[in-house]
Amino acid sequence: MTDLSTLAPDFVDAAHSLVYCSVGTVDRAGRPRSRVMHPIWEWDGSRLTGWLATTPSPKLSDFAERPYVSCTYLDSWAVAVVADSHVEPITDDAGRTRVWELFRAAPPPLGFDPGAIGVPGWDAPAAPGFVVARMDPWRVQVRRAQPGVGVELRTWRAAGEPR
Repeated sequence: MTDLSTLAPDFVDAAHSLVYCSVGTVDRAGRPRSRVMHPIWEWDGSRLTGWLATTPSPKLSDFAERPYVSCTYLDSWAVAVVADSHVEPITDDAGRTRVWELFRAAPPPLGFDPGAIGVPGWDAPAAPGFVVARMDPWRVQVRRAQPGVGVELRTWRAAGEPR
C-alpha cells in the first residue's frame, strides 16, 4: 500500500487538471446515484481534503442518510483517479466563504467565480443556495498508463479501513 504523502500530490494534480468527475452517492432507497461535479482538493502535506460546491438538492438527503461519496476522474485512457470519502455539509458562513474564495482563487479551468456563473441562489457565500460539503478521503487511488511501459496503480487506505 502507498503512503498518502507520495500519492496525494499526484491525485490533486490529476484531479485539478481533469476538473470534472463523477460523484457517486447512495440514495434513500439504496440505489447508486452519480452526477458530474467540479470539486476542489487541498493537500497540506499531511491531510487531503476535498470541497464540493452545490445547490440544495436530493444529494443532501443522500449525504444525510449515507455520508459517503466516491469521486472518479478519468481522461480518455491514461489517467484515472478515485477518492472514496466521508462527506459532511459545512453550514457555517466562515467555512462557506473560505470555499467560495478557494474556487475564486484557483486558476481556470478549475477556478471560477461562483457568483458570476448564474447558478440560482449563488449570490454570495452565505446565500441559502450555495451549499458546501467537505470530503475526507478514506481511500485514494491513482492509475496511470503509459504505452509500452504498462499500468501503474497506487492505492492508499486510511488506517483501519478494509480492503
